[in-house]
Parts: sequence; structure tokens; C-alpha cells
Amino acid sequence: MINQFSRTEILIGKEAFQKLSESKVIVFGCGGVGGFTIEALARAGIGSIDIVDADKVSISNINRQIIATHKTVGKEKVSVMKERILEINPLCKVETFNVFYLPENSNLFDFSKYDYVIDAIDTVSAKISIIENAKKVNTKIISCMGAGNKLNPSEFKISDIAKTTVCPLARVIRKECSKRNIKNVKVLYSTEKPAKLHTEIDLEQKGNSIAPGSISFVPSVAGLLIAGEVIRDLIKDLIEE
Repeated sequence: MINQFSRTEILIGKEAFQKLSESKVIVFGCGGVGGFTIEALARAGIGSIDIVDADKVSISNINRQIIATHKTVGKEKVSVMKERILEINPLCKVETFNVFYLPENSNLFDFSKYDYVIDAIDTVSAKISIIENAKKVNTKIISCMGAGNKLNPSEFKISDIAKTTVCPLARVIRKECSKRNIKNVKVLYSTEKPAKLHTEIDLEQKGNSIAPGSISFVPSVAGLLIAGEVIRDLIKDLIEE
């Protein structure tokens, strides 16, 4: 009998799809990268998705974030994202955390209960904390490095943090992981040099710095690549390649 996941089952088989439906994933950040990651996870049939973000949709999000429309501006991102997930797959279990993840509130999360942790946030201290906590309990993790100020999504690569090049954020994370003797961290990063910005445009503040430039087809590709890596990793023992 045909169902919404029939095409997926044709591709990966019933056993692998069952594994996805039984998997529990947490995504930190549901912005440009995280939103598309969550979208792909939901459409692939991941059975349980926790989402963490304290932002509200802003007008400047519309150019690149899958949940951002004029209708959703001002709404909590996690609420909009949850509604979207359930419209895609009503059977998906979704828990939302309307908080900014920080090392100080890491006790809100039990990393051991997840099959995969996805980091799609910007703050260095928070990224390191997420990586540390996932590694402590041997939960698989993938962390997104810088996707802002980029124009060529074909330059994205998935690799170990120790093998990254070019990306300034990856350089910082690589150094911090080395100081803490954290090894084997899977990341998505770009080998593209940052684009020259048009600084005469009114720029949006992001904390103490200026928000990076971005466009529709770059963070979306990063998010889909991360989702694909997670899904393939979850079912790699059940599919023939």
C-alpha cells in the first residue's frame, strides 16, 4: 500500500526505514542551516526530533530560512518548526526547547538518549560544549562550521575537524578541540574564501558583531548535506552501496 514514505522505502528498504522511524535526533539551531536539516530529517521519516532555539523569526530571515515567511515573522522558531514537522509527518515525536544552548544550561539535555546530535548554532563556547557532552556519552555528532559570507555551496565538505582548512570558525573549533584532547569530530565546512561584503548596506547587529551576509542557496545546501550524512550514517549497516 502506497504511503508518504513509499519512495524512501524503495530506495533504502523497509528495515532501514524502520531504523529511521525508531531514531531520535536533536538539532541545536533551526535557522538557515538547522531548518533545512530538520526539514530533510522529517521528510526522511526520523521518528523523534528535538529542536533547540530561542530565536523568533525576523524579517531578515526570509531570504534563507525555510520556516521564515511574512506570516511567521515574530513567532518562536521552535513553534513554527514543530508545526511544520507535524504537517509533514504527524507521527513524528517533537519536543521543543525555547532556549539558547549555553554551557551553563547544558544540564537541560541528556545527550545519551539521542542517536545523533546536530549542532547548527554559531556561538563557539556553545559548540564546544555540545561536542564535549556528546563525546562524553559516545553519541554521534556532526557540527556545522561557518556558512555565512559564502556564495558557492559546492565548496562544502564533510570531514574530521582535524582535516579542515580555510574556514575561520573551523580553525577556532579545531584549536579548542585539540586543547581538550577531543578527537574524531565530524563537521561540515566550506573551503570557499569569504565573499567581499557590501558594507554600505544597513547591517543587522548579532550580539556584539555584525551579522554575516547570506543567501537562499548556501545554508540550505549545508543543512541538506548534514541531514544526508546523518541519515546515511544511521542506516549504513542496513543498506547496500
